[in-house]
Amino acid sequence: MVRKFDWKVVIGLAFLGFSRSVGWALNKGLSFPLLSSYSRSAFIKGSILATEGIIGLIIPPLLGYYSDTLKSKYGRRRPFIMAGGMLAGIAVLIIYTAYSFGVPLAGFALALAFFYLSMHLYTAQFRALMPDTIESGERGKASGVITLFEWAGNLFLFGLSGYLIAKAVAMTGEKEGIKALIQTPYLKVPFIITALFLIGAALFVYLIIKEPKAPEIEENESLIEYLKSIVDNRDFLKFYAAQTLWWMSFEFIAIFLYGILAYILYGSATEENIKAVTSLGLLLMALFNVTVLIGALPGGIIYDKLGRRLSIILGGIIFALPQIWGWFISSRIEIIMALAIAGIGWGMLMAASYPVIGDLLTKFEREAFTGRYYGFFEATRSLPVLLAGIIGGAIVDLAGENYRVLFPIGAILVLLAMPMIWMMKNLEVGE
Repeated sequence: MVRKFDWKVVIGLAFLGFSRSVGWALNKGLSFPLLSSYSRSAFIKGSILATEGIIGLIIPPLLGYYSDTLKSKYGRRRPFIMAGGMLAGIAVLIIYTAYSFGVPLAGFALALAFFYLSMHLYTAQFRALMPDTIESGERGKASGVITLFEWAGNLFLFGLSGYLIAKAVAMTGEKEGIKALIQTPYLKVPFIITALFLIGAALFVYLIIKEPKAPEIEENESLIEYLKSIVDNRDFLKFYAAQTLWWMSFEFIAIFLYGILAYILYGSATEENIKAVTSLGLLLMALFNVTVLIGALPGGIIYDKLGRRLSIILGGIIFALPQIWGWFISSRIEIIMALAIAGIGWGMLMAASYPVIGDLLTKFEREAFTGRYYGFFEATRSLPVLLAGIIGGAIVDLAGENYRVLFPIGAILVLLAMPMIWMMKNLEVGE
């Protein structure tokens, strides 16, 4: 049955994506500085943040698989979205409470792990709803809008945190932004707002969006058969491998941004220097997300109009080039310029890569299985968090805390991914 392009569905999914991005941005923006209060080691902090990768590697493929065959009057995806969104909102409040009460490092790490688990309870279901409800040929446009809202969520949280830090600095006279924020009541504000968005968006989707009738699955593949089919189909395998590489490149920078800034601007990534660049880091993350928004909509349009390979490869190259430059940068203005260019490429890459799995499933007449294949899609976005956190932290420690080394390694990973996309046989419509 042909599904009409429904803006209500797209905006609902976009709002859900916005709320989830606010949650992930809170993690990216504040977890590393808060962990710096416990330890200076990049390996320890990276390993704790890499817990998200372990959870994301396991939970989305499993729950995505089981959501495909869920028999419920509330739909296949919405029950997971409701439960996950509610728990994620509660988890955010637990993280703030754990830090404010001064729990030991292990307790704070457990609070973060509970947040990661809650977010991934509905990751695959959120992703699967778009191809479930939007016809192939229209998915690039839908992806562009959803990607726009997702990265707007990042921008909102980073901008809010930067504003609150500026107010805290003015109130306390403390030069180090995160220290100033901790000393004021403002620290709890981004946590409370994030919790409200996560819970509110989950309720909105659950109550407003109606899922289409689930397709009949005549021969349901077992979990082992599903995982084996990914390896057997080389197009799926190439795409998942390529996505793992470019997300690992992104996570090198996202996880260790504060360390990178402290090293470039002050020569070392001590706790004091990391906290000194926290406000700058938040503003740079906000800038990056502005340029991601600029790249997202053209990326979706190029995907539908000019071809899948061209849009993905173009976005990847634009994202990689500033990282090559990153080895040589030494000033704030150069950092700003590099992140701005990288953001445009990343926005194009994200908008162009999101619909690929849905289109491949359409091509191979497997649209009933969007949950499990988007679950694996999300696993290949989470595996890089695990690898980047642990490997990146180890590389930095082995390099004498030289965070700059992450730039050229990240560029190489992105460029290695591009031939895999080029060699996909069924990527374009009509192939």
